[in-house]
Amino acid sequence: MNATNPTRSTAPVDGSLVLPGRVDIMEVGLRDGLQSAARVVPTDAKLALLDGLLAAGVTRIQVASFVHPERVPQMADAEALVARLPRRVDVVYSGLVLNRRGVDRAVAAGLDHVDVSMSVSDAHSRRNAGMGVEEAEQRLLENVAAAQASGLNVRGGLQCVFGSVAGEEIDVRLVARIAGRLAASGVVEIALADSAGLADPQRITRVVGAVRAEIGSVALVMHLHDTRGLGIANLVAALQMGVSRFDTAFGGLGGCPFIPGAAGNVATEDIVGMLDAMGITTGVDVEGVCRVSARARELLGEDLPSRVFGLWMSQQRTSQTPTAVTS
Repeated sequence: MNATNPTRSTAPVDGSLVLPGRVDIMEVGLRDGLQSAARVVPTDAKLALLDGLLAAGVTRIQVASFVHPERVPQMADAEALVARLPRRVDVVYSGLVLNRRGVDRAVAAGLDHVDVSMSVSDAHSRRNAGMGVEEAEQRLLENVAAAQASGLNVRGGLQCVFGSVAGEEIDVRLVARIAGRLAASGVVEIALADSAGLADPQRITRVVGAVRAEIGSVALVMHLHDTRGLGIANLVAALQMGVSRFDTAFGGLGGCPFIPGAAGNVATEDIVGMLDAMGITTGVDVEGVCRVSARARELLGEDLPSRVFGLWMSQQRTSQTPTAVTS
């Protein structure tokens, strides 16, 4: 590893890939992971999941979205949850906001970081936000400015960068242009979301390259869903492009309630397990995340898609099975 830049690996001499030496994980399971769940998870249970994530070494956690509770009932306790967060100097908590009302609620709740987001799919934006992309872009920048004026650190986000339904093409020039305006606005990060899980490695490379050219040194985050089983392949493609910050969700939970068929996020334990095997540091303990996923499985009453979690559960059952005694 290059001693002068711990986030970038030294160029290899054996033909292997040049990849970041460290990856920062933003855990979005408490927000994106739970928002579409059929069972509403009580605040106390969310805090228990949070405690497990902290114990596993997760230090960046998106805890809630400040949206209308009738549209997303799972997020109705956003303020109550934030009020009870265990404050630590090494942990960053953030909340998703989609409009000025959300910004005001996040400020009043006492968060220091917010993710301000819009959809670059005109059809999805009209369904989800009641406005086309042109109006949403202006509102996005206004919301960013309002959050900054209130002293918040702001991450700008673009949803549905690869479309909201199969066959929908999003102009990469549009994505890059809006990302450039976000960078100019002073956001600390820019997140590109494959909200419907429609990306592939080639498209990841093309879009990341175009966006990089417009945002300068602003950090780029990828938010990937695994609808077609390409989530990990897409993440590796982003790694090859130098991206070192990713949103993930324990258990592979998630999916947008306003995108039919969208599957969950790439699973935290799957990604951390892969990165561990590749020698890339995250600071996150795979087994600790699996314990969180096990608790979430009990709370939700459903199986979780994470492959590493499934393997871990199988090993737990095997270790608890009494050994047969023969006479």
